[in-house]
This record gives sequence, structure tokens and C-alpha cells, in this order.
Amino acid sequence: MSDLDTNLAKLHRHLIRYADTGILNQIDGQPVPAQSGAWFDTHSPVDESHIARVARSGAADIDAAARAAADAFPAWRDMDGTARKKILHAIADGIVARAEEIALCECWDTGQALRFMSKAALRGAENFRFFADRAPGARDGQMLPSATLMNVTTRTPLGPVGIITPWNTPFMLSTWKIAPALAAGCTIVHKPAEFSPLTARILMEIAEEAGLPPGVWNLVNGLGEEAGKALTEHPAIKAIAFVGESKTGSMIMKQGADTLKRVHFELGGKNPVIVFDDADLDRALDAAIFMIYSLNGERCTSSSRLLVQDSIADQFEEKLAARVGNITVGHPLDPKTEVGPLIHKVHFDKVTSYFDIARQNGATIAAGGTVPEGAGHYVNPTLFTHATNDMTVAQEEIFGPVLTSIRFKGEAQAIALANDTQYGLTAYVWTNDITRAMRTTAAIEAGMIWVNSENVRHLPTPFGGVKASGIGRDGGDWSFDFYMETKHVGFATGHHAIPRLGA
Repeated sequence: MSDLDTNLAKLHRHLIRYADTGILNQIDGQPVPAQSGAWFDTHSPVDESHIARVARSGAADIDAAARAAADAFPAWRDMDGTARKKILHAIADGIVARAEEIALCECWDTGQALRFMSKAALRGAENFRFFADRAPGARDGQMLPSATLMNVTTRTPLGPVGIITPWNTPFMLSTWKIAPALAAGCTIVHKPAEFSPLTARILMEIAEEAGLPPGVWNLVNGLGEEAGKALTEHPAIKAIAFVGESKTGSMIMKQGADTLKRVHFELGGKNPVIVFDDADLDRALDAAIFMIYSLNGERCTSSSRLLVQDSIADQFEEKLAARVGNITVGHPLDPKTEVGPLIHKVHFDKVTSYFDIARQNGATIAAGGTVPEGAGHYVNPTLFTHATNDMTVAQEEIFGPVLTSIRFKGEAQAIALANDTQYGLTAYVWTNDITRAMRTTAAIEAGMIWVNSENVRHLPTPFGGVKASGIGRDGGDWSFDFYMETKHVGFATGHHAIPRLGA
């Protein structure tokens, strides 16, 4: 039996339990369907086969979940941080125990290749461990003495929060949001993306098996315009953490305005990878390819614009095109696969529409621009060359395995091109001139920049973007800044003079 056949057999054993029950909500510790009795279906992008029916929730389900989160909040808020730490570590242990199941289900639900998803569950476990260890000190503040007062600060959890996660790498991104919220002492209503609801249900099961009290974490499935809108408007929900498209983030901000919701947005990107002529070109090539074609190009931090210095552009693009043509497209559960199918027919149609747009713009399709024969939402890795930054393919987020190459003459032009976009999430700079690296990183409008490296996440560092790429930062204490309020208390240290009005 091949590795693919073995993985398919294992997957079937994991999925069979959803055949009768469907993918349910979890509200106040109970697995429940939508109150309306409505369902929607989720299909695999591999071959459009049916995975399961999913609870299609509405405002009544969100209300029940929000009330459960509000009722559970005082006890969870007041639980000692060391007790929360123990529960979060138990969740991490549960993730590790079911890592293979999570990876297989994630691949089948999203189309992501197993070579990348095989470690996704372990990264999710590390997210829980990282914030578990910080739970006991989450409320720690500062002492800021003045001449007459001992000023101290502390942090307190916001209350029930809404978390809306995307369809690309949904398991890892769910842990990234949920773990710090729980460590801070918040309770949660989680709405996963309708295109990829499967692993959110597995994660919910793991959490409650680990001893998480009922109502602390509630899972509500549904469509964005129904369940999502109800969540962003609910008065009991104090904040919304959202990962997804910039347009959706704008809508959520409007929907939450009447209840003055705090928002944290991780949104889109059209991120530049700048390759100067003094760079280590072989390493730059490897990194540029990895950051756009891994994860099917469906990642907010992908380096979707290659800015390459014209003195090396011919050589670099020639090697690039050859490598892109060699990328293995195939079944996501085959360990040899590097690029799997895109998440959904709607997204497949969007990505492939840019092939004609590139031609109309005047760009050259140097590799790809086609789709393989057969079932599934597969796209051949694609490279556009001879592009300019004003082209649609250089400005709009395609969110697929598509790279647009643009040439520049010198440092000033490279910086101008990098900043000439509505987005500002990440940037990647390749140069062996340290002073040039310092100048360019200071001038580029992005929340995160890597020099001579692909995106390598370090959990204590801040993650987030500027401009249309988002609001707020995740990672380390930056996550607690969102999920907690800072409180100041001043203690008088003596009998200082108090003005006596009307004495």
C-alpha cells in the first residue's frame, strides 16, 4: 500500500464519526445543532467529495453562546493563573496526541499539502504551551512611583470575546488566537470559516477533554453574513479578533461600531521580497519560492511581489521559472506533493481569473498560468514577469501560488515600489550590505520585515501589519494588550497638599 493509500485509509477512520452527527456547535459544554435545524455541506477541494454537514447557525445560536461565555466569565477570570496554566498545557498534550488526525483532516478539508500540515498541530500545541506559561503572570503590571503616590498598574481580562478564524491553515491560526485569550482570563465564542470547519471541532473536543469548564470556550459554525454578523454585533461580546480579508475586516469594524467593540485584525497582504544584486542569490531564490508557493500560496505573509534589481533580473528570473515549473502539484495526502488544490471553487475561479488579467495587463506568463486536467481545484504554480507595479496583478491580493516579478534600478526605487500598495503586512529584503538593510527596513511600510530570511516566526515577537493589512499585534505580551485592560491604582504615600475649595 502506498503512503497516499495509507493516509486515505487513516483519514476515512477519522471522518466516519461525522457521517451521522455532522459537525456540531459546542455551547456551554454541550454538542448541539443549530436551533433552526439548518445545515450546510462542506466538501473536499481534492475531488469535491462530501465531508460532512455542518450546523448553519444564526443569531439565536450566537446569543446562546455569548450568554454561556458571559456566565462562565467570572469563574474563569477569577481562577488562579497556575490553574489556567495547567488546563492549557493539558490542551497542548491533547493536540499532540491527535496530531496525525488533525493533519490529515486539515489537508482533506483545505487542500494543504501534508508535508506542511504534518507539523501544524505541533505548532498549535506550542502556541498553547507558550501562553500557558504566561498565564500566571498575565495580570502583572508596573510600579511607577511619584513624589506623593505609589502608582501601580495591573491588567484584567476584557470579558467574553469573539474569535473569527480563516480557512487557510485554520487549526494553527485558531490556536494562535484562542490560547492567549484563555491565558488572559477571557471566555470565547469561536466562529471558524465555513470553508474549513473540521479541525475547529476537533480542537473544541480536545479542550473540553482537557478539563476546560463548560461555557469558557463555545464553538458556533455558520456563514459570515449570518453567524459572523450576529457575533460582531452582539452586545455581550467585548472584542472581535479576526483573521481574513481586508474588506471583511472593514465590514466587521462597521458592525461592531454600535457596541464600541475593540477589534484586532490580521488582514491581507501584497508583500514584497526585494532582491538586491549583492545578495546571496541562491538563498534568496529558495526563500522567494518557498514564501509564495508553499501552503498553496494561501497565506497572508506570502511574498507575492518579487522586486528584483535589473542587473541580475534576467539570470534570477530564468532560474526562478525553471524551479517553478518543477514544483510537484498533487494530492495533499501524498507526502511528495508540494502544492495541493485551492480551498474552494469560488477561490479557484478568483485565482485563475488573474491569468487573463496578467495577459491584458501586458505581463508575461513565464511559468504556469494553467490548470492540471482532472477533478479538484488544482492550479499550476505560476510566474508573471515583465510586470510593472501599477498592474492589477501587482496590486491585488491573489492569494494563490502566483508570483509577480517587477524590476527596479536602485535602492530608492525598490523602496518606492515596496510601499506602493494599500497593504503593509510583511516584507523580505535580501542584501549583504548591512547599511542598506538598515535603510530599507527603516523606510518600508510593513509591520514585519525579515532580512536574508524567509518568514521565521518567534512567538515572543509582535505579529501584525499596517495600512490595510491590519490593526494590532499578536505574540508575547502584545496579545495580552488586546485581550486585557490596563488598570491604574494610585496609593498616597503621605499627607500631600490637597486644594481646599470653599473652605
